[in-house]
Amino acid sequence: MAIAQTSTTAAAAPPATLKARLQRRLMNALDLTAAQKQQAKTILQATRQQAQPLAQQIKQDRQSLTAAIQAGDTAKIQQLSTAMGSLQGQVLAIRSAGMAQFYALLTPDQKTKAADFQQKAREVLGAKGE
Repeated sequence: MAIAQTSTTAAAAPPATLKARLQRRLMNALDLTAAQKQQAKTILQATRQQAQPLAQQIKQDRQSLTAAIQAGDTAKIQQLSTAMGSLQGQVLAIRSAGMAQFYALLTPDQKTKAADFQQKAREVLGAKGE
């Protein structure tokens, strides 16, 4: 039910804001202990620090890609697209490893709740695009 409320503003909310909101709702739904909350915060911070330089490079490459598109430089477009794909893959790997660390903290009941939450989020967010 809470996820459905999120979807009504999902179209207007920036992706980062929506992601943060969903993350907070997940944390609340899992009813984490104080120790789990602290460990999760540490994992999240470490993951963010690892991904930040790559995200910055992606941002710079996106600007260069826009310039290459406007200039019609197909060779540069290909080069930047390939580089950005690799960087995005690295960011995905970092974030996925962080999630794996987070899941390792959870009890079996919390893992079930997390899986249910994520399934509902996928359904709501998937319906948004239809």
